[in-house]
Amino acid sequence: MAAKTRTLSLTDRLGARTVAAMMAIVIGAILMFGIGLATARTLLDTAPDTWQSSGLFSH
Repeated sequence: MAAKTRTLSLTDRLGARTVAAMMAIVIGAILMFGIGLATARTLLDTAPDTWQSSGLFSH
């Protein structure tokens, strides 16, 4: 049985690029607002938790 290959047309490729770009924008906006609206105390509290959850110790 021969494998069927399908080439994407120009509109399919542009659609895939558009979806990827929109997802990148959404993820970037979530990160920017999440970091931008967090208080300094919140960031200081989460830094050791993140460090320790990666398997490393902060103290």
